[in-house]
Amino acid sequence: MNQDTKVAIVTGASRGIGAEIARRLAKDGYAVAVNYSGSVAKAEAVVAEIVAAGGRAFPVQADVADAGAVESLFQATFERFGRLDAVVNNAGVMPMTRIADADLDAFDRVIATNLRGSYIVLAQAARHVAPGGRIVAFSSSVIAKSFPGYGAYIASKAGVEGLVHVLANELRGRNITVNAVAPGPVATELFLEGKSAEQIAQLGMLAPLERLGQPADIAAVVSFLLGADGGWVNSQVLRANGGFA
Repeated sequence: MNQDTKVAIVTGASRGIGAEIARRLAKDGYAVAVNYSGSVAKAEAVVAEIVAAGGRAFPVQADVADAGAVESLFQATFERFGRLDAVVNNAGVMPMTRIADADLDAFDRVIATNLRGSYIVLAQAARHVAPGGRIVAFSSSVIAKSFPGYGAYIASKAGVEGLVHVLANELRGRNITVNAVAPGPVATELFLEGKSAEQIAQLGMLAPLERLGQPADIAAVVSFLLGADGGWVNSQVLRANGGFA
């Protein structure tokens, strides 16, 4: 690998938005650690696609809620590529449950992956990303909508936004930007699961642009934040949502 090649970790990169981010960053010239939790075949397929296009990537298993596994993810990336310039923490879950149902199992799972997982990944990123590097977390534009059933998910993502602002301040003097991307409705397996065709169509019409976002729309925003033109954007939440909120 060329010594000037930058390296990125993308969590939750076996499918959906994460997979598209991994592909986009590889096109941008990054060597990519494609993280997955359980979908090894899908992660390997993303890696194979990147390699076939002339890029560099390898799959790494880790549950972001497991501190030891995340530490191993970062170690494996250094062992493979020798450096780390960017971390994109995209991994997340989104079960729907109303607050009155008091489904603590669902609540704990969302908090463990989305908030605890973000805290763990951001902590490792803060320790290991090189000066001049970039850190991107994922929030959600649904925070502004307060839809029924999204209580646990919104709570987890509001926490992520708080972590981003604090970490940006904690990294003062290292020239590392820390931002969040907050997508609106995006046509991914995670978003479409459990929704009727009518519900999907209604959600697609909420934004003034009258369509669901696509994974490539979000990957383009991440590419901007990691690229030269995003260098002056720090401690921000970019709501990439077509005007949804």
